Amino acid sequence: MVDPLSEAEKSKLTFKELGLSEPLLEAIADQQYARPYPIQQDAIPPILRGKDILGIAKTGSGKTASFVLPILELFHRTKNVSSRFASVLVLVPTRELAGQVADVFLTLGGHLFPKVKTVAVYGGVAINPQMQAVHGADIIVATPGRLLDLLAQNALRLSDVEILVLDEADKMLELGFADEMDQLFDLLPQKRQTILFSATLGDAIQHINTTLLRNPVKIEVVEETTNLELIEQLAYKVDPTRKGPLLRYLIKSEQMKQVLVFVSSTRTADNLVVKLNKNGIQAAAIHGQKGQQIRTEVLHQFKSGKLQVMVATDLLARGIDIQLLPYVINFDLPRSPKDYVHRIGRTGRAEATGKAFSLITPDDEHHFKIIQKKMGKRVEQVDTAELDLSGY
Repeated sequence: MVDPLSEAEKSKLTFKELGLSEPLLEAIADQQYARPYPIQQDAIPPILRGKDILGIAKTGSGKTASFVLPILELFHRTKNVSSRFASVLVLVPTRELAGQVADVFLTLGGHLFPKVKTVAVYGGVAINPQMQAVHGADIIVATPGRLLDLLAQNALRLSDVEILVLDEADKMLELGFADEMDQLFDLLPQKRQTILFSATLGDAIQHINTTLLRNPVKIEVVEETTNLELIEQLAYKVDPTRKGPLLRYLIKSEQMKQVLVFVSSTRTADNLVVKLNKNGIQAAAIHGQKGQQIRTEVLHQFKSGKLQVMVATDLLARGIDIQLLPYVINFDLPRSPKDYVHRIGRTGRAEATGKAFSLITPDDEHHFKIIQKKMGKRVEQVDTAELDLSGY
């Protein structure tokens, strides 16, 4: 484990004291980052010393910058000319995360010279443009399947990789990428630095730790608990046939300008969007059956406040980080109480209050009691049987 700093020491620590150069400090200032997060304080120095890292941290903890900043710093210290093949490989579980991580490299590397070329590659889009893009790339952020496709096409090789990052390794295993990951590990040089981040430390992650990492520095960031006191929760008891009209009623009556709606399936998401748009509510869905370009555009429109309602499935919920979101609605309840807290925790951030509404059918009532018990908080329930939903 990293020797912990006292809370007083951590509260005063600056990015400069972590060993970062002026071009990176300028980029950090551009993003108005005040001070490093705990995981950045613990991870950046050992990564700069070439140590392997085993990091246990949730999405939203600041972990992306904790490996992006030191990797860019190492390029700044040693880079002279571009090599033909990438020296840094970042493996991620989803297309969305690939795009987000690559964007962080591009943003935080904006003041570096020479420029560090970062390319994100993932499935669901044409491979030919990616085959051209990876030429001369310094950093490749990839999903395992598409990376293997590119290797099969001889578009790149992994023999020059000096740093391997596994971001959300547990999620990659959950999504069935174990075989692809093993194939890629066999193609990587034995002599390299490996940085592994995972939300959990299960047996599979322990296996990767023992087989891939060399005397890693272990960093564990205790998950910051969602401040439920900042979130106004309400549950609406509703007949299943009235869920759609009730959702539209809530959006209109509350005059919601930005709301994230969670559903249980892609079919429900698409149907919901059609009905919302027909009723004058601007909405779009984001799920695994949407093309990558559409998903990226929907997320961008929603984050920028140009899209009123984004309907999402839990499959894509991880890695989507939206600051100062005022409303979350559970159109369908999640399977686990933990997922419920994770969902509603998208609002009520940064000391800003938020509202989380759940639509509860008679079949949901027992499950919702369990959620409340696990959460340790009773949620006020409103009976909507007498509510006039005509016109919605």
